[in-house]
This record gives sequence, structure tokens and C-alpha cells, in this order.
Amino acid sequence: MAFKVAFLAHAPDAEPEKHRCVVETSMYRLFVVVVKDQVQAVAVSKKLAKEEGIHSLLLCPGFTHRNVAEIAEAVGENVGVTVARGDGPSNRVSMEVRKREFSPQIGS
Repeated sequence: MAFKVAFLAHAPDAEPEKHRCVVETSMYRLFVVVVKDQVQAVAVSKKLAKEEGIHSLLLCPGFTHRNVAEIAEAVGENVGVTVARGDGPSNRVSMEVRKREFSPQIGS
């Protein structure tokens, strides 16, 4: 049986049914899904837990503590939920890029 992990990331233009992939070996299966918002994140997480039997869920740094708690409750106690956060400088770099790239462009 493979260890099953899912990675969820945010993007304002995401379509979870389209923006996804699976990378697998005989011992490891990684599901990657990009979601638009928390509603999609919860729905995708629940579906992966129920239908794919994921063991671990890794969330991108854009998820807040409240988001993480809601997702952890949605997937249940048999799925480990973690967040990919770095040290102070790394978090700052990530936040600046997300703000720049995901903010509505003026005049477009």
C-alpha cells in the first residue's frame, strides 16, 4: 500500500478539477490540487480523504490557522494536516510574491 499525501495550494484563477496532478511510485502517491478559496479547499480535502484515503494533507503557506482548523475537522482525525511554512524571511518572501501576483491588476 502506498503512503498517500495531498498538497493544496491557492490561486485566484484555480479550477480544482482542471488544476491537479498525481505523482506516484509503488510506495508513494502525491496528489496536487490548486484551489480558489477555502470553500473549495474544504470540499477537495474531504473528497481526497474519503475517495483516495489520503494519510497526510500538506497546505501551502496561504492557509490561515482558522483555515487549517476547519480543514483538519473536515478530513477527520485519521489524516495528518500540516502547513508548509518557513522561517521569518522565507514567509516574508512568499507573502510578498503572493500579494503581487494575486492582487487585481490596476487597469486590466
